Amino acid sequence: MDDTVNAFTDMFTLQGEAAGPLQGVSFAAKDIFDVADYVAGCGNPEWKRTHPVADKHAPVISKLLDAGVRFVGKTHTDELAYSLMGVNAHYGTPLNTADPRRVPGGSSSGSAAAVAAGLVDIGLGSDTGGSVRLPASFCGIWGIRTTFGQIALDGTMPFTHSFDTVGWFARSAAMMDRVAQSLHCPDGPLPTQLLLPVDVWARAGADAIAAVAPRLAQLEALMGPATPILLPEQGLEDWRETFRICQAFEVWDVHKNWVSSQTPNFGAGIRERFQAASQIDRATFQAADAKRVAVQSRIREIVTPDVVLVLPTGPGPAPFRATPENDLNGFRTRALEMLCVAGLSGLPQLSMPAGFVDDGPVGLSLVGAKDRDRQLISIGMALEDGQKS
Repeated sequence: MDDTVNAFTDMFTLQGEAAGPLQGVSFAAKDIFDVADYVAGCGNPEWKRTHPVADKHAPVISKLLDAGVRFVGKTHTDELAYSLMGVNAHYGTPLNTADPRRVPGGSSSGSAAAVAAGLVDIGLGSDTGGSVRLPASFCGIWGIRTTFGQIALDGTMPFTHSFDTVGWFARSAAMMDRVAQSLHCPDGPLPTQLLLPVDVWARAGADAIAAVAPRLAQLEALMGPATPILLPEQGLEDWRETFRICQAFEVWDVHKNWVSSQTPNFGAGIRERFQAASQIDRATFQAADAKRVAVQSRIREIVTPDVVLVLPTGPGPAPFRATPENDLNGFRTRALEMLCVAGLSGLPQLSMPAGFVDDGPVGLSLVGAKDRDRQLISIGMALEDGQKS
């Protein structure tokens, strides 16, 4: 296989179990997951140089191999997974084949690009602040952030304490479900109530809202009309800032020793994020973390097992590859205000392809109750089947 989209850091083949439910399915993993005999480079050459070769697979890799996948390599990520755009100063930017003018999204950039290009059937990623959901939307594929804590992250580069999750990409809801089954995500009755958070929708551009409207109509035909609601009493800006402070403090707590001792040559944007993270004091974090717990409680009171939130995945299509870092800040801010709902609550979110704006894909998302990941995918499969009929 030729890497036609700069998706891979290493290409090699590991054959899974011959009789598994994913036998014959090709698979690649973001380069933060341990694969025996390889270093998880985590998007930075100095990280790769200063960390050992893994002596065993991360458990999530082993589970997929046990299910029969054919593992074909490790994929690019933003440096230490600290970005949403997929641009890497050291290794370049994977190609977004849906619209090559645009970034693929990150930090699970290579996995998304490989799936979108048809190089693999499944791309494993991780999602803390949107690192699977946004690339899925940008590349016009399916992607899920799983319930926090549902799938073990052993053998994976830690990023935060409170937000990291496993996620994956595929080109169909049916394939998404095959992965969920293989990773033993729990099944159960489907939700029956659809809620539309109007404050989140207000962060999306008018063109993006128009583009996802037909998919929303399909969803309402399946589940009934969506009921408008307002999520935060304080405003999404407050929730986004709560998430930003908590994530940044925890990122620095996890990585400060390595960053301080190695002084790595981070690219633009990454360098500034780590610098800002290092300036957050514990008192500021503790106040934000107390608010995070309160926000989580509020969201989980709204999103019960019978309820699904429906919202655009991001503000619009992916920014253009030539967009300067400073010009991305407004887009990134609006994106985080939309993505922080699942992040703060620890709930699963499924992004599905929904439409196009100026040839750039945009996604529509479902946020469900704790451990209702497969139920979201089941709704996606019903929509997919409806399109085929």
